[in-house]
Amino acid sequence: MFSHIMLGSNDIDRSKRFYDAVLGVLGAGEGVRNTSGTGHVRLFYRHDGATFSVTQPLNHEPATCGNGSTIGFKCQTEEQVRLFHDTAVAHGGTSIESPPGPRQGPAGTLYLAYVRDPDGHKLCALYRPK
Repeated sequence: MFSHIMLGSNDIDRSKRFYDAVLGVLGAGEGVRNTSGTGHVRLFYRHDGATFSVTQPLNHEPATCGNGSTIGFKCQTEEQVRLFHDTAVAHGGTSIESPPGPRQGPAGTLYLAYVRDPDGHKLCALYRPK
């Protein structure tokens, strides 16, 4: 359904350190740095057919997070959810909501962890037991 997700950042180097570590937990390689024709720096992470990107805003305004927005990352195990969470916190993210653990939802039990990245974007690590 989605071709890519792109978030704004006010500090690309900080974002690179954060996302290299956090997305590395999921098996994504180091972000590829790209400079657009306008001179804006972007990072691209490609993994498992998906692309996640971080960019300096093209309009030269500060990057802001979306109120009510969440970017979800699929994990393969409960341990990977915990590692995603702990790695995010160790690299400048903030743990939010409940600690990593099971949550009951309309689709059954899910194992989740929520964090905010250094720019305030809400991220979710999710494992759906089979």
